[in-house]
Amino acid sequence: MEDKVPGEEVGRLKARDLDQGENGLVEYTLLDGDGINTFEISKDSETQEAHVDFETKRSYTLKVEATNPHVDPRFISWGPYKDTTVVKISVEDADEPPTFMAPGYSFEVEENAPGGTVVGRVHAKDTDLANNPIRYLIPRYTDLEEFFSINPDDGIIKTTRPLDRESQAWHNISVSATEIGGHHQDTKVRVNIKVKDVNDNAPEFATQDEVLMCENVTPGTAIKTVSAVDKDEMANRQHFHFSLSPKVANNHNFSLKDNRDNTATVVVIRKSFSRMTQDVYALPIEISDNGVPPLSSTNTLLIRVCSCDAKHTILSCNVEPLFLPAGLSTGALIAILACIVILLAIVVLFVALRRQKKEPLIVFEEEDIRENIITYDDEGGGEEDTEAFDIATLQNPDGINGFLPRKDIKPELSYSVRAGLRPAGNGVDVDDFIKTRVCDADNDPTAPPYDSIQVYGYEGRGSIAGSLSSLESVTTDSDLDYDYLQNWGPRFKKLADLYGTKDSATEDNS
Repeated sequence: MEDKVPGEEVGRLKARDLDQGENGLVEYTLLDGDGINTFEISKDSETQEAHVDFETKRSYTLKVEATNPHVDPRFISWGPYKDTTVVKISVEDADEPPTFMAPGYSFEVEENAPGGTVVGRVHAKDTDLANNPIRYLIPRYTDLEEFFSINPDDGIIKTTRPLDRESQAWHNISVSATEIGGHHQDTKVRVNIKVKDVNDNAPEFATQDEVLMCENVTPGTAIKTVSAVDKDEMANRQHFHFSLSPKVANNHNFSLKDNRDNTATVVVIRKSFSRMTQDVYALPIEISDNGVPPLSSTNTLLIRVCSCDAKHTILSCNVEPLFLPAGLSTGALIAILACIVILLAIVVLFVALRRQKKEPLIVFEEEDIRENIITYDDEGGGEEDTEAFDIATLQNPDGINGFLPRKDIKPELSYSVRAGLRPAGNGVDVDDFIKTRVCDADNDPTAPPYDSIQVYGYEGRGSIAGSLSSLESVTTDSDLDYDYLQNWGPRFKKLADLYGTKDSATEDNS
């Protein structure tokens, strides 16, 4: 039988009455044995219970008696109607979690001890037959700031850095012990660590109140009783000592009396005070403790002089000046402001003038684009360079009487001479003209890079599109008859007069 918990069945006993058969009622009784206090037998034979531990006792012996309570009186002399037997129970080992040697641990460590200081040791063992080794671990959720570490092999707990008792006096952590091997079962134990106090904080004023004192205070009057506190652990043996700072020990305004009960009284020794002369006094007071080592600090007590009535009731603690300081008149202030405004206006005007962009009075030649073909939406193909293009080149060849030399080529070059072209009828052979100019541009290293010859294509004579030159229409407009405009009514009278007059003038000249 393995280790059992209370209420768990460990086995069943069964007896039979030979007269009544297997259904006869039999009662069981534990008579003797080393397990008589551990086991019990119930009448319904369903809840036999035992609590056994293999590590405590590995086997039990019980003497059990079975009795038939229903005996026929006629056969009572045949008795006895009972029997006994010996029951041996063996406890089997079960894999159980490790067991700590103590239900909990408490340790102490001094405040400000360096990191690596040993706090204490926890110990657990595996009570099973396997006796597996144990590994120790501090769950991080119990020590979030990781103040402590533990050796996983021997369970020694150490600090990772100095501890401050004033910040946290107790640290409550858990240590987990896990068996190596088996089912890796683990168990946890509580560890409480107390930080022992060290005198590392100097005493200081319990409150930082400002003292209000009347101007007409009487010498010898106690105006304030001061007390001190210490962040270190307070004890009945702790005592504070009060004294004036050496730099004001011989002052003629105030004295300090140590009451030897951790308080001190500030006493006035001067006859009278004036707010106009000085309204606030700073009184430095030294406070020391009796710790090991003793520590001290200097705390400043502020004393404000106030106006009081004859009964020493405070009326006012604010400084009231007797006269106003001399200042500038209203007129002077206005004049200064006016000068500032004028200066600002001048600066703004100067900046505006500097930013203003003036238009040039003379239009430079390169800015005059009236004769530049780049300003037109030309449908011709292949134009790569149209700068300085002379629009006279597009004149109607039929209306030309003589060749006008281009401005972007040498003046001595004449196409009619160099190309050897002859006018044919009223026109020229444009195809030969273009081929000649292309040949000249290819062979002349001094030719301008923007020769307009290279940017025009020629469809040849007889194109059904006819001439695309808008300038050629000048020679054909005069042949049109605009007399029909006279019949269009008064709305076209202006247009009819212009063209009619033009036509009439043309006919007269001819």
